[in-house]
Amino acid sequence: MFYDRESFRRIYDLHWKNVFGICYHQTRDAVVSEEIVQELFCSLWERRESLQIEGPLENYLARAAKFKLIDYYRKKAKTTVRADFSEMPACSSYENCTENDVLYHALSDKVGNLVDQLPCQCRLVYKMSREKGLTTKEIAANLLISEKTVKNHLTKALGYLKAELKEYQ
Repeated sequence: MFYDRESFRRIYDLHWKNVFGICYHQTRDAVVSEEIVQELFCSLWERRESLQIEGPLENYLARAAKFKLIDYYRKKAKTTVRADFSEMPACSSYENCTENDVLYHALSDKVGNLVDQLPCQCRLVYKMSREKGLTTKEIAANLLISEKTVKNHLTKALGYLKAELKEYQ
């Protein structure tokens, strides 16, 4: 497909704007979108000899961009959760402060691990809803899926978490 720099350059020049548009539509951040585009095309170049693309290249690039976006949001969610924990108020005036703190962190870790076990799209919808505070309508618009699909993913995620965390009820 593109074993030399010149053909790769032509592919890059032809498609980078579309990939950037997909990324920017999801992130609304030009710098992040540029980084994702560069990461995607660097990955293509590194795997050029073993890469097997079936179907139109545009479809492959759009799909690859969506996977890169999912990775971006996954990493961002993990750093956000860590930042939230660091801002947790000290509990010096509460009884059993240390015990409550340990239990809280254990439960938070368990929830985080359970969320990471959700299917990819379901996990992304859950995180956008619960961690970013987006509405069903906003999530549907961002992911280009129906509101009903968003609701189904949330129902699935919450049902799974409820079942796995029943010992804490």
